[in-house]
Amino acid sequence: MQAGFFMPFRSCGLLVCGLIFFVVLSLSGCVTVHPGEAALVHEVARETGQRTADLNALLSHAHKQQAVLDAISRPFESKPWSVYQSFFLTNERIHAGVAFYLKHRRLLERVADRYGVEPGIIVATLGVETYYCQRLGHYKVLDALVTLGSYYPPREKFFRHELKALLELPLGKRSAPLDQLVGSYAGAQGCAQFMPTSIRDYAVHAGDQAHLDLYRSFPDIFSSVANYFVGHGWVRAAPVASPVRWYVPSSPALSWQSVLSWPAARLKPGSDQPLQCTRFDQLGNLLTLKGKHGLEYWTTFGNFWVITSYNPSVLYAMTVYQLAQAIDMGVQARLHAYHLGGNVF
Repeated sequence: MQAGFFMPFRSCGLLVCGLIFFVVLSLSGCVTVHPGEAALVHEVARETGQRTADLNALLSHAHKQQAVLDAISRPFESKPWSVYQSFFLTNERIHAGVAFYLKHRRLLERVADRYGVEPGIIVATLGVETYYCQRLGHYKVLDALVTLGSYYPPREKFFRHELKALLELPLGKRSAPLDQLVGSYAGAQGCAQFMPTSIRDYAVHAGDQAHLDLYRSFPDIFSSVANYFVGHGWVRAAPVASPVRWYVPSSPALSWQSVLSWPAARLKPGSDQPLQCTRFDQLGNLLTLKGKHGLEYWTTFGNFWVITSYNPSVLYAMTVYQLAQAIDMGVQARLHAYHLGGNVF
C-alpha cells in the first residue's frame, strides 16, 4: 500500500523537476549575448579590474532597440539650415534661454570667468541639446550604445568605443547606475548630452554632491560644457562668426554646404576678394548658408569650429552661436530695464 501510494508521487516529483529544468533552460535562453560582447567584457575587465560576471550580468539586461536604429537613420543634422532656423531660433526658445541665464547668472559668470567661455554659449548649447535641461531623452543609455555598437555596422566601431568608455567610467563620474541612465538615441546623457568619452575626458565635478551629476548639478553641467570647449581649443574673448553683408558670390554653385578656406576673413563692400579690415589678428573661413530668406554669408573663426567638435555640423554650430547672440541681447535688455527701475539684479 505504501509502495503503491509512493509511486505516483515519485512520478509527479520527476515531472516537476523536469518542468523546473525546462523553465531554467528557457530563461537562460532569454539572456541576450550581443555580438562582440565576450571580447568587450574581456577588455574592460582586464583594463579596470571589474569582474567579468558583473559585466556580463549588466550587459545581459541591455536589449537591441529598433527605435534607436530607426532614429539614427534620420538625424536632424541632415535637414537644411532653414529648418534649423525655424526649429531652434524661436521666440519661445530665446525667452526660455534668457530666463535660464538670469536664474543661474552668478554661477554662469563664475564659470565663464574661470574657463573663458561666455555664458551665452554655455546656455545656448544646453538650449539646443535639451531645451535647458527639460528634455533629457528617454532611451536607456546602455540599450542605445549596445544597439549601435553591436547592430549598426556603419558606425559600429565608434559606438563600441563609447560603450567601452561607459563601462569603464569610475564611480565618481557616473551620474547614476549604468543601467538607470537615460538619454538620447545615440547614448548621450545629461543636460549637456555628453557621450561617455566626453564624460571621461572633460566632465568636471564642481558641485557639493558626492559624485558627478550631469542631470541635476548646475555647477557640474556648466563647468563640464565650458571645459569641453576649452579642451577643444576655445579662445577667450575671440570671435565666433560675423555676417558678411556685401558679398557677391563669383560662383552660383555655392550653397550652405560650401565652406571656403581663405587666408583672411573680411571682404570689402561689392567685392568677392578676401580682405582683412576689422580684425587684423583673426583669420577665418567663408560659410554660405541657404536660410529662410535667401543666402546668408558668414565669416567663421576658430571658436566656431570648436563648437563643431560638440556636433560635427556647421548648422549646429551656427545655431548655437545665433541662439547665444539672441539670448545675450535679451539678457542685456532685461538687466537694463531692471536697472532703470532702480533695482539691482
